[in-house]
Amino acid sequence: MRTRFFAMMTSATLVVASPALSRDLTVVGFGGATQEAMRETLFKPFQEKAGAPLLEESYTGGIAKVKAMVETGTTTWDVVQMDENEMILACDQGLLEPFDWASLPNSAEIIEPAKSDCGVGAFVWSKILAYDGDKTSGVTSWADFWNLEKWPGKRGLRKQARMTLEVALLADGAKPEELYAILATKEGQDRAFAKLDEIKSSIQWWESGAQPMEWLASGEVTMTSAYNGRVIAANQQGRHFKMSWTNQLYAMDFWAIPKGGNRDQAFRIVNFMTSPDPQKAFAEKMVYGVTNAKAMDSISADIKPQLPTAEENMAGALAVSTPFWVDHEEELQQRFNRWVAQ
Repeated sequence: MRTRFFAMMTSATLVVASPALSRDLTVVGFGGATQEAMRETLFKPFQEKAGAPLLEESYTGGIAKVKAMVETGTTTWDVVQMDENEMILACDQGLLEPFDWASLPNSAEIIEPAKSDCGVGAFVWSKILAYDGDKTSGVTSWADFWNLEKWPGKRGLRKQARMTLEVALLADGAKPEELYAILATKEGQDRAFAKLDEIKSSIQWWESGAQPMEWLASGEVTMTSAYNGRVIAANQQGRHFKMSWTNQLYAMDFWAIPKGGNRDQAFRIVNFMTSPDPQKAFAEKMVYGVTNAKAMDSISADIKPQLPTAEENMAGALAVSTPFWVDHEEELQQRFNRWVAQ
């Protein structure tokens, strides 16, 4: 879900009277509208409950910074938002605290796919097809995304092999349940790149989640892949962007705890952020799926149909395969980079 380079910046600092701690608790996210929603629904409520300072930082993903901190004994990040691939890689390299699910207070409420050796699911997000409803209509599928004759204009796609090759195969008619078996073969990979060739000259590559919304608003692109929560956030600001849920690609982001940080406080806030009330508040603000089963019961009726995990939105959906990308990402990303540069 995130790029492989690291770019950190301080995004916010929350200040209250501090108890005697060796270092203030620091939580790190991916920034943007998602982290703004986290600040309102997760970070500030925890800070008020704990009566202790909470610092925020943001980054663009990757495990390089966490690796450097842990290996040099200079960990200053206590809880980090990670996509599943990177969480697994960091876990395999011994960079993250293990989760003892038998002793975690919320364990029984957390859905099984959200339980990992070194992390807990923060939320379920989706990559969907988005367009401006004030300018475009009738779009229903990734095949339409490829139809430059009927809907002229630029197309926005993430500059990353993961989830872009899947979109190409879906546009080419691959069934979700067969997609990764196809993509695991050279013939399937060639098929995905050949499909991308069809619209290559019309692709505008995005690298941050904010760009697709900016480009739709300015008219730079006619359609784009985008994160569903970003579209909702833009519409809350007065836009009329539309989403096609057909063949949505869904995945999960995780909370992970780097070794060498404020371990006890880190587990305390993670437990808080994955409890029913905070998850409900975040889902209703950002419209991402919850990982605490009890939270779903109390989400408002007008929000539930907009969630990636809503039954009607899951029809024909593709679950992004973390095992596939752990095994194939390096080779496919290298080929993707060469293809983009040609």
